[in-house]
Amino acid sequence: MADTAVGPGPSRRAEGLRGHAAMLGFSALIAGSFSLGGLAANEIAPAALNAVRFLIAAGLTLGIAAASHRLARTALVAPWRWLVLGGLFAFYFVTMFEGLKTAPPVSSAAVFTLTPILSGLFGWVLMRQRTSPRAALALAIGGMGAVWVIFRADLAALLAFRIGPGEAIFFWGVVAHALYTPLARRLNRGEPPMAQTGLTHMAGLGVLVLYGAGDITATDWTGLPAIVWITILYTAVFAGATTVTLLQYATMRLPSAKVMAYTYLTPV
Repeated sequence: MADTAVGPGPSRRAEGLRGHAAMLGFSALIAGSFSLGGLAANEIAPAALNAVRFLIAAGLTLGIAAASHRLARTALVAPWRWLVLGGLFAFYFVTMFEGLKTAPPVSSAAVFTLTPILSGLFGWVLMRQRTSPRAALALAIGGMGAVWVIFRADLAALLAFRIGPGEAIFFWGVVAHALYTPLARRLNRGEPPMAQTGLTHMAGLGVLVLYGAGDITATDWTGLPAIVWITILYTAVFAGATTVTLLQYATMRLPSAKVMAYTYLTPV
């Protein structure tokens, strides 16, 4: 499959460059979520935190999509698509905050950088997207660097495969995120990024409410420290609605492996 999903010539190149620019913004915004998440992770249950941020993100993106007349009825065809994408995204964020309870933010960000390799694999399975030998070599080098950080540059820990519990939990969330990237492109039926983002968050909210009903009702919402609300708002607006929109935009213009290669910038 070609590297981009748009037409040939200069237009294709321009769209590809826009996809790269979107992923630069994505990486910068995601980095902040790890730092803030590390501060708030032990103050509130992950399901409760993410239910609120999904609610805010869904309201924001669906409101913008409706106001700009980009929320067509066709987006409601085959609603199972949003349930699948929303479930994967909810799983990713819950495991992220669960992992941050014990894993350092930089180490968690390093786990996140395993996404390109996994995304390239899923991209080949789902979309038959091929990665060039040079790109595969770059991903392999980046993956080795991520593993070195995950094991805290401890060769003995690497040889014994002693990985922290937080990193182990978050790894499965990274697998879900890697699957989400090519699947978002595969399941798209012409919906604009903002509409797809909003519906994905709305479906994810439903999954979180069912999964975390007990945590949501048990949370003392009026007694939460300020850092929790700052984290909720940041992850909802910037690391949620904005980054998912950027990811959807880039996914329609670049192969999955190239899209997620930008995650290597996140730990930095």
